Amino acid sequence: MKRFLSILLLAALVAGCATVPITGRRRLSLVSDSEVLSSSLTEYRSYMGKAKVSGNRTQSAQVARVGRRIADATERYLRENGLAQDVANFAWEFNLVQDKEINAFCMPGGKIVVYTGLMELVSSDDELAVVLGHEVAHAVAKHANERMSQQLVAAAGSQAVGWATKERSAAVQAAASRVYGLGTQVGALLPFSRKHESEADYMGLALMAMAGYDPGCAPGFWRKMAAKGGGKPPEILSSHPSDASRVAAIEKALPGIRAKYAARR
Repeated sequence: MKRFLSILLLAALVAGCATVPITGRRRLSLVSDSEVLSSSLTEYRSYMGKAKVSGNRTQSAQVARVGRRIADATERYLRENGLAQDVANFAWEFNLVQDKEINAFCMPGGKIVVYTGLMELVSSDDELAVVLGHEVAHAVAKHANERMSQQLVAAAGSQAVGWATKERSAAVQAAASRVYGLGTQVGALLPFSRKHESEADYMGLALMAMAGYDPGCAPGFWRKMAAKGGGKPPEILSSHPSDASRVAAIEKALPGIRAKYAARR
């Protein structure tokens, strides 16, 4: 029986794989888009119900302008690469929230939030595009879906049959609670893994280049972000690779990004 259950779980893992746009990495996908969007929308609404929206019209307009331009480029890329069905998952919103933390996030479905603390470091639309491109990349890569799928596998174990039937709904809700940090004080999203952050770095460069922004400003901006943190990294950098390795990876990727994606301007 144990071997039979193991085979069922392995079959589910093999069947439940998808490909990340731009990077082509295979990712685990055992949770439907509708399940992810439903759980994330609940958390997003809860967060925004408590958040204080910034009254700075200039900065709010900048967030909306840069975010919309990256969103448009993202949707264009998806349509041009046979992923038009994914465009329907996005209902973009752009918010600037009054918070001194240096942070930003994009929930599944395109709900973007930037903290005013981060805007103090932004000196141009290009620099803001570095952050927003990175955050949108998390949504495009469906990293939240992958994390929820990993949670399901960890929770299922030998209970794969029950998890796949009547217990699935409860298991998905439990996974969402762990992924989004429901009821905690850590914000709308718990930190992504280093693998996800590195992938979002690369994809973010591609998305901002597609939108006509200069990805060449990314290394300098991330250095500025890291220096601002002092002894403790800003929340947005808390689970990233080390500053040196991260900037080195970005600089290595830039020539290819420019050659492949900048022509889309």
